[in-house]
Amino acid sequence: MFEVNENYTRVSEFVIVGFPGLHPSFYQLVAWFFFFIYVITVVGNFLLVVLFALERSLQKPMYIIMLSLALSDIGFCTVALPKVIARYWWDDAGISFYTCLIQKQFIHYFGTLNSLIMMTMAMDRYLAICNPLRYTELMTNRTMSLLTALSWMSAMISPGITTIQSSQMPFCGPNRIIHCYCDTISLNQLSCADISSQSRLSFSLAMFVLLLPFSFIVFSYVNIIVTVMRMANAQGRLKTFSTCSTQGCIILIYYIPRFVVYATPYIPNLTMTPDLRIGLAIFYSLLPPLLNPFIYCLRTKEIKAFLAKWVYRGQSNAHHKPSTHPIAC
Repeated sequence: MFEVNENYTRVSEFVIVGFPGLHPSFYQLVAWFFFFIYVITVVGNFLLVVLFALERSLQKPMYIIMLSLALSDIGFCTVALPKVIARYWWDDAGISFYTCLIQKQFIHYFGTLNSLIMMTMAMDRYLAICNPLRYTELMTNRTMSLLTALSWMSAMISPGITTIQSSQMPFCGPNRIIHCYCDTISLNQLSCADISSQSRLSFSLAMFVLLLPFSFIVFSYVNIIVTVMRMANAQGRLKTFSTCSTQGCIILIYYIPRFVVYATPYIPNLTMTPDLRIGLAIFYSLLPPLLNPFIYCLRTKEIKAFLAKWVYRGQSNAHHKPSTHPIAC
């Protein structure tokens, strides 16, 4: 498959470089930045998981999607961030060959999974707004659970193909990964063989798992906009637009920069510096998981009501706490 000297010694460890143009004086600041992003993202999304588990009224199709998205966001940040935090905090940049492959697999797995989840979310909104009379019949908890389970399983296919390819490539020289984590593009660039056909396959798979869900999402939201514009109630139009516009912004943040990063190497006369490429990847990978808990907690009526009830109950318990002073006889 690969033409290479049979006596070559395979690289046993890679080095996570991070931002190659970053001055060492900023390492601690960047480490703290990634640490706070990680903590806020995990705590916020874990709160959504707890809310879903405690409140039975939230166990509906739309909230099953939110639960799935929250778990996926926790998974991605847990795979991607601890190593880059260690790299900038303690200068621990080394990562073994197979650990790098595992990280690469799950980086792309959770990326593909998020794409499928957002497609499912768009499908749910399309049915709820464009076919409201049949929504409860078509989109039951069972249906949504099956769609979610299918997304979690099928998301493993495309990353699995590219990971198997990478595991068979010869790595006999440079071992510096110019990224904050192991991904297909950064890892395959270090191969010491001609991988043009493998690169084309990786690009085709990436475009497939992005363009197919994105096309359906665009179709769904175009139909939603048309349906909303036909509404006679201006207040209803405003409410629906407000909800969908927020989700639309997150979708655009997730997809548009990703298309740019993936397509740049294949567009003639278009170049991107490593720092810009890494910055865009961090932007589209970490901003949606960071914002999702706040968006869905602050803009979802049932979640706001449950949080208000939770806070009120805590205040009531504190107000009616029995006195600990001794009673005089």
